[in-house]
Amino acid sequence: MPPRSTQPVTPLDDDDYPAYTMGRAAEMLGTSPAFLRALGEHRLITPLRSEGGHRRYSRYQLRIAGRARELVDQGTPIEAACRIVVLEDQLEEAQRINEQLRSQREEPQPEITN
Repeated sequence: MPPRSTQPVTPLDDDDYPAYTMGRAAEMLGTSPAFLRALGEHRLITPLRSEGGHRRYSRYQLRIAGRARELVDQGTPIEAACRIVVLEDQLEEAQRINEQLRSQREEPQPEITN
């Protein structure tokens, strides 16, 4: 998943800052570290690595993982859940871009006088 383009004030304000260890991320999601590793294997999320090689997760990645967990808890196979989450994210991004383009078209164009 691509990072968003907002400018955070500090790293802790940044949704893409890898602030959470695997253990803490799993605890926050109410799942196991193995589930987070599986999401990585299916390329849904790619955690950053600390200097010691430990996985670190951002808030954005935890939201994505949480959505995948909801689908898996409802009986969706993990492979399908990962694909669904990717498609949902792509749709949201496309809708955001469409809205931006619509608003740009609706802005009044300056009149040119000679």
